[in-house]
Amino acid sequence: MYVMVANFSGNSGKSTLADNLLAPRMNNAEVIRVETINAHEGDDADNLKGKQYGQIIEGLALFNDAIVDVGSSNVQDIMNLMAQYAGSWEVFDYFVIPTVAKPKQIRDTISTIEALANIGVPADKIRVVFNMIEDEDVNIEKEFAPLFAYHANEGKFTMNSGAVVYLNDFYSRVTGLGLTAEKILADETDYNQLLKDATTPDEKIAISQKRALKFLATGLKAKLDDAFKALFG
Repeated sequence: MYVMVANFSGNSGKSTLADNLLAPRMNNAEVIRVETINAHEGDDADNLKGKQYGQIIEGLALFNDAIVDVGSSNVQDIMNLMAQYAGSWEVFDYFVIPTVAKPKQIRDTISTIEALANIGVPADKIRVVFNMIEDEDVNIEKEFAPLFAYHANEGKFTMNSGAVVYLNDFYSRVTGLGLTAEKILADETDYNQLLKDATTPDEKIAISQKRALKFLATGLKAKLDDAFKALFG
């Protein structure tokens, strides 16, 4: 499966979703960064630019599963070149647009959907995920009322109110570590036994922090599994 993650708006959590929601559930798909102004933890040198769209399309053939993570500074270049490479959007199975509950980001989300629709991308390929939601008590339809109204009037994209990713301490704890919930849960270390064997306060705190991260990963994975199913179901 090939997925492009994009939004004209910055700060919508595109890279975090690519790494934590999508890649682990797409056979650990390759994540291809397209960013001029690097907002991700990785090295600038590893990032492609929007103007390299042709190379990106060609390079996808090397991977069975891939995610093209487009930074906001490169979305317009990608859209322009996608129109030049007529029909190239068909290479992608889905276009995932993360959005957050802020007026500007919602407007930019609608602009992103319009841009994709204008080059021929059908509604079933354009998927919205509601990101950085505080908790399960949030009324998604109320918080994103303009987006729901746009969907009702235009129908240019596919939306499921269950495609929700909540705020979680996990993300801040693993910043810069390159860890996902799946990687942490794959570690079979018995932290309870290590705590029993630890002899110094510093050692106990370090082990306890790793155990807490595993607790977070367990809860997060279940939530992300649900979001992924709702997004593509």
